Amino acid sequence: MASITGFGGVFLRANDPKALYKWYEEHLGLVKDGGAFGYPAPTKHPQVVFALFKQDNEYFPAAQKAMINLQVDDLDGLLDRLIAEGVAVDPKREIYDFGKFGWLTDPEGNRVELWQPMGD
Repeated sequence: MASITGFGGVFLRANDPKALYKWYEEHLGLVKDGGAFGYPAPTKHPQVVFALFKQDNEYFPAAQKAMINLQVDDLDGLLDRLIAEGVAVDPKREIYDFGKFGWLTDPEGNRVELWQPMGD
C-alpha cells in the first residue's frame, strides 16, 4: 500500500522572504536551492516529530501558526555562537531524556526550536 515516507519541508509566510532566507543561511547554515532551503548534507537524525498543539497552548506564541524545530549536533555551541552573532536567543535551555532544547527568534519574530537528540 502507498504510504507517507517522511516530511518534505516547513513552510512559513514572511514579510521579506529574500532577507529571511539570507538570515537562515547566515546564522543556521541552511542552504537555499531555488525557492526553498535544504541541508548542506544529509541529516544524521532522520527522525521528524509531528506534534499538534491546542490554539491556546503557550509553548510558542499564539500568533505564530507554526514553529520550526531544527535538529542540531551541539546545542550549547550553536546557541553560544548565535548569541555572539547578535541573534535573539532565549536564555532558557531544557534537558529531557530524549534531548536538549533551546530557542531563538528570527528577524520576523518567529520562534525557532533547536533540538539536540540524546546520544549526541
